[in-house]
Amino acid sequence: MENTPTPAPGEMLASAHRTFKTEIAALQALDASLDGSFEQAAAMLLGCQGRVVVTGIGKSGHIAKKIAATLASTGTPAFFMHGAEAIHGDLGMLTRQDIVLAISYSGAGHELLTILSVVRRMGARLISVTGHPGSELARNADLHLNAQVEQEACPLNLAPTASTTAALVLGDALAVACLEARGFSREDFARSHPGGALGRRLLTFVRDVMRQGGALPIVQAGTKVPEALVEMSAKGMGMAIVVDGQGLPVGIFTDGDLRRLIARHGDIRALAVDDGMSRHPKTVPPGALAVEAATLMDAGRLNQMLVVDDTGLLLGALHMHDLLAAKVI
Repeated sequence: MENTPTPAPGEMLASAHRTFKTEIAALQALDASLDGSFEQAAAMLLGCQGRVVVTGIGKSGHIAKKIAATLASTGTPAFFMHGAEAIHGDLGMLTRQDIVLAISYSGAGHELLTILSVVRRMGARLISVTGHPGSELARNADLHLNAQVEQEACPLNLAPTASTTAALVLGDALAVACLEARGFSREDFARSHPGGALGRRLLTFVRDVMRQGGALPIVQAGTKVPEALVEMSAKGMGMAIVVDGQGLPVGIFTDGDLRRLIARHGDIRALAVDDGMSRHPKTVPPGALAVEAATLMDAGRLNQMLVVDDTGLLLGALHMHDLLAAKVI
C-alpha cells in the first residue's frame, strides 16, 4: 500500500501506554466520584417489577448492549433496545413496570430524548448515564449517574474511548452490586449459562450421562469367563457387572481383571468371573453431579463406576468416556 506511515520503533507501544493511563485515570476519577446516586440506582434495579431496558446510540449503544447482557446473565432480567429502532416501533417493548437505563455521553441525543418523553407518559422510570449532569436527559431522568471523564484517550479528544470505558464499568458495577445483593450463586449463574463449561459442570447429573437398561453389560455370578467376555465385547464398557440372584451388584469384571486372571492361571476357560472379579465396586447415586463422579473415578484411577439407589439396586453405570463426551471434565 502506498504512503503507509512507518511509526518509529516504540511509538505504537508508547501510544498504547498513553491510552491505558488515560482510561485508568478516568476510572479512578469515576470511582472517587461515586455517591448515593449509585446506591439508589442499584436499589431501583433490584426492585424492578418488569425488565431493565438498556438503550443507547452509536458507541454508547454497543456499551448498552453489553451491559444488558451482563445484567441478564447475573440475575437482573434485562434486554437491549436500540435507541434508533425504539422510536420506530421498538418502544412497544416497554411496559410501565420496566426501568429504562439510557446511556448517552452528551445526554442530548434526539432519539433518547424522544424515548424520555414516551417513558414519562407511560409511567415507567428512567436512569440516565451521561457525562453532562446539566444535559436534558440527565435533568429529566428519575435518577442520573455521572460518568464524566476529563479527556478521551483519542488524541483529538473526539472518539469515544475513555467515556465508553467509564460507562461500561459503571454498568458492570451495577450488575455486580445487584448480583451480590441477590445472593446470586454459582448454581444460579450456571442456570443462565447451560451451554458453558460451568453450566455443564453444575447442571449435569450422573443420571443424565449414565448408561442403563440394555446398554449395561450384566452377567450372573458364576458365569464362565468366556461368556462374560462376549457380554463385555458387545456392550463396550471394558467390564461386566456381576449381579446376584436378586439383581444386586456383587462385583465387576474388568479388562484389567481379565489380564490378571490370565497371568495367574493361564487357561481361564473353565473359570467363573467370581474368580477374578473386583468385589465391592465403587458406586455413586444417580442424583450426584457428574463432575463429582469424575473426581471420584479420577482419585480411584477407575474407568468405570456403578450407579445404584439407596438400597443398592443397580440403576446404571458410568464410563470415563461418557464424562468426557458430556464435557463435564
